[in-house]
Amino acid sequence: MLRSFRVANHRSIRDEQELLLLPAYQDNEPAVPVAAVYGANASGKSNLVDALAFMAMAVRHSFGRWSPDGGVPRRPFKLDPEAGADPSAFVVDVLLDGVPHTYGFLVDDSRVLSEWLYSYPEKRRRVMFEREGDKVKIGSTVQLAANKLEGLVGLMRPNALFLGLAVQSNVVQLYPVYRFFDDVLAFRPFGFRNDTRRLGDFLNLSPHNLERVTDLVRVADVGVRGMHVIEPSELDANDRLPRIAFTHAGSEAVLDFIEESEGTRSWVVLLPVVLTALDRGQTLVLDELDTSLHPKLTAQLVRLFQEPGTNPNHAQLIFTTHDTSLLGTMLGDEVLKRDQVWFVEKDGEGASKLYPLTDFHPRKGENTERRYLGGSYGAVPVLSERDFAEAVRTRNAS
Repeated sequence: MLRSFRVANHRSIRDEQELLLLPAYQDNEPAVPVAAVYGANASGKSNLVDALAFMAMAVRHSFGRWSPDGGVPRRPFKLDPEAGADPSAFVVDVLLDGVPHTYGFLVDDSRVLSEWLYSYPEKRRRVMFEREGDKVKIGSTVQLAANKLEGLVGLMRPNALFLGLAVQSNVVQLYPVYRFFDDVLAFRPFGFRNDTRRLGDFLNLSPHNLERVTDLVRVADVGVRGMHVIEPSELDANDRLPRIAFTHAGSEAVLDFIEESEGTRSWVVLLPVVLTALDRGQTLVLDELDTSLHPKLTAQLVRLFQEPGTNPNHAQLIFTTHDTSLLGTMLGDEVLKRDQVWFVEKDGEGASKLYPLTDFHPRKGENTERRYLGGSYGAVPVLSERDFAEAVRTRNAS
C-alpha cells in the first residue's frame, strides 16, 4: 500500500512535490483508497504519473536492461538551465505486511548518487541499507543476508540500483520492497495491441473473469449483451492478436472490438486492470481516467475502490482527471472525500506544484465542484471568451 510519493526534478516538476495518501479525517486507516489529481491541461498531472512509473521502471530494469555505459535515462526539468546539473529524487513510503518502509534514490545523468531503504517496526527507524555512490552500508535488520549483500557491492554498476541487483541475486529479505514496484504498483499500458492482448489474456485466464467483465459491460448500459474471445489460431495465420467479439441486445449480429464505440472500448479495456487490482490489492495508477467515459460510469468505477465490500484487499486507485462531477455528489452520494483530492498547477517559471484540497480547509458538504470551477482552489485554466473570439477573427481575416 502506497502512503506517499515524493519527486523532484522530473520533467515539469522542479522542486520536491509530495503526494501524501494518509487520511486527514480517519486516523484508523493506514492510507486512503483513492486519490484524484486535477489541473489544467499541461499543468503536470501526467508528469506526476510518469515520475512514479519511472521509479518503478528503474527498480525493475536498471540492473538488467540499462546499458552499463549509458548513464541514467532521466528527464530533468528543462526550463531552468541549472536543473540539468541537479539530481532527480524519487521516494516512496509504503506499508508492507503491516510495517512502514521508506525507499528512495537520487540520480543524475550518469549514476546513482544515493539510495536507501528503511523499515519502521514499532515506529522506530531501522536501516536496511544505505548507499552513497559505490559504497553500501548494510543494516542490522538484514544481517542474515549481510555477507551476500556485501559481496554484491563489487558487482554494483554506477547507473544501476542496488535494490534491483540484490533481488535479482535472490536476497529474499528485500523482495517485499521490490515486489511493490514489480507487482503491487500497476499502470495501464496504452495502445490498441496492449489493450487487446491484455483483455484477451484476462478473459482466457478463467471463466470467472469472462463472466465478471461481461456483467460489468452489461450493467454499464452500453447495449452489449455478451462477449467472447476468438483465438489467433482460429484466425488468419498473420493475425497474432485475439479478437474480442460482442453481441448486442435485440440482435444476433457479432461486432469486433474495433467496431464498438470509443466509450465502450474505453470501459472494456479498463476492466482487466481494475479487476486485477481489486483481486490482488494493487495500487493502480491511471492517467486521464475519464477519457471517453460518462461521469456516472467513472463514479461507479471509483466507488469500487471506496467500498470495503468490493475492495476487501485494500487496493488503491490513483488517477488524473478533468471530470469535475466527481468533486460533487452523484445522485446524493459523495464520490470523493475531501482528503482524496489533489491539484496540480504551474507557477510563473513553468514548474508544477502539487497541493491537496485539505490546504483550503473545506467544510463537510461544501460545493467543491463549484468552488473549483470558480477558481477558489487554483489549478484551472485562465480563459477569456474575448481572446478566443479575437483569435478566430484574426485567423479568418488572414
